[in-house]
Amino acid sequence: MTTQHDTEPETEPQQAPVAAFLGSHLNGRTDEELSREFHGLLDSVKTHGKKGSMTITIVVEPPANGVDSAPLPIGVESAVKAPKPTPVKSLYFLDNDGQPVREDPRQMSPGVYRNTDGTTEFRMADTTTTEYKKA
Repeated sequence: MTTQHDTEPETEPQQAPVAAFLGSHLNGRTDEELSREFHGLLDSVKTHGKKGSMTITIVVEPPANGVDSAPLPIGVESAVKAPKPTPVKSLYFLDNDGQPVREDPRQMSPGVYRNTDGTTEFRMADTTTTEYKKA
């Protein structure tokens, strides 16, 4: 003798897509803001040729006072790490104290001349004339 069992599979409740939730959150303002940030990230990656990232976090808090039928506070947060332009660099030398300086401390300053005997002397340039002599 054969007994017939209920052969219908159990069905799980249909879940709404997360994209639909994000699109409707705060009457669509969240979707607009995330889209602006995403397209800004795309522009930045294209401009600078470096990778970037965008993280979207959905924060769900428990109902107030632990009441089962109370509404759940849900928030959406985003963080964009867009590439930045490579900063322009400038060259510096380190002086005897280890401080960065623009002029090479091993080079003599303008107006300082080394004599044949190894001594140095300062000579003022003649700035009273603007005439140039032929070489």
